[in-house]
Amino acid sequence: MTTPTPAAFARTVRGDGPGLLLAHGAGGSIEANYGPIMEGLAARHTVVGVDYPGSGATPASPRRLEADELVDQLIAAADAEGLDTFAVSGYSLGGPVAIRLAARYPERVSSLVLSATFAHADTRTELAASIWQQLFATGQHTVLAAYLNLMALGEPALNALTPAQVQAAAEQLAPVLPAGTPEQVDLVRRIDVRGDLAHITAPTLVIVTTADPLISPALQRELAAAIPAAEIAEVPTGHLPFAEQPQQWLKVISDFLARTAKPSGAGIGA
Repeated sequence: MTTPTPAAFARTVRGDGPGLLLAHGAGGSIEANYGPIMEGLAARHTVVGVDYPGSGATPASPRRLEADELVDQLIAAADAEGLDTFAVSGYSLGGPVAIRLAARYPERVSSLVLSATFAHADTRTELAASIWQQLFATGQHTVLAAYLNLMALGEPALNALTPAQVQAAAEQLAPVLPAGTPEQVDLVRRIDVRGDLAHITAPTLVIVTTADPLISPALQRELAAAIPAAEIAEVPTGHLPFAEQPQQWLKVISDFLARTAKPSGAGIGA
């Protein structure tokens, strides 16, 4: 179920078992980014996620997004669901959000999974994000949708489509681009959690998307190298593992959580 409230972001809660918080990517939502593997995650976990402003059922906000605001909303959602400890999975922009959460609340995070993500935007990612932001702001949404196919799909997946299929996909995507895209992509360009990496104490898995045109595998491995004792797993996909390799992505996440996740307490303060 997804329940928006005036004081909180729209929340998705599924399943039963140890807690698992989800942080989604820019221009996405919990359903868009985790929907294809939600059933598998919820089979073993109480899964809790929030949609950022302008995504899912959360109203858009004219204010700049800040990482700590997103962390606060995730913690509020966990508290509301009675989870005192939990694993955290962050995808793309959700990665640095999850890192900030794990650094601020080390006693509550049992394990950390980071997919297709970064601690800061390098020059290439910053350039890609700036074009993304400009195309949305100028109303060129069909061009933007085609650009996102170019920057998100791995080469084999993109080349499996004909140019006509890519154009059709862009025309379908353009009208449903989240209203909060500009603010979310702006945060991609600004966020920098490199100072938090050495403070991560939870067991951490960095899932490197090896055919990723948006967040380079080198930037993902740089992130992993800066987190104490982080493990690395590789998935042969572009920036959209939920679209290109959902079952492999689910298996890698699930296997790691099975080894590291701890039972959630009965409630806050329990």
